[in-house]
Amino acid sequence: MSAAELKSETQDIVLDEVFPHATATVWKALTSAQLIGRWLMQPTGFEATEGKDFTFQIKPAGAWDGVIRCKVLEVVPNRRLAYAWKSGDAGNTGYGALLDTVVTWTLSAVEAGTRVQLVHSGFVTPRNDLAYRNMSEGWAKILRRLDEISGEQ
Repeated sequence: MSAAELKSETQDIVLDEVFPHATATVWKALTSAQLIGRWLMQPTGFEATEGKDFTFQIKPAGAWDGVIRCKVLEVVPNRRLAYAWKSGDAGNTGYGALLDTVVTWTLSAVEAGTRVQLVHSGFVTPRNDLAYRNMSEGWAKILRRLDEISGEQ
């Protein structure tokens, strides 16, 4: 193992909120491609089916084409949704660096509505430091939009 590999660690983004909406309502917003397009970005090929591949497209950088490649890993209706989130290119540093992570949504009914926990895991430091910082801020904003879209259902 190289010195760089010994020094690398992983970090996770963890957000935990309570939305004043029924669990089934939040689940619908998490698993409807049309609604995902309103609170996150428009997916291509998304279905809440284990093993299903789908993508998002964002700004390309260097050798990276800007495609976020995802695969649905787990679906427990109204409880849990997990998908792989892979992007970047090994030749890039900073924006567009190779990223191989997992996004997990966990829902649970509480008296005030639904507890929504988001864990975006597997950011390798130092390679993914920029992505970790940017996505930590971004996911907080996205969670607010998810709450708003859920409230419209």
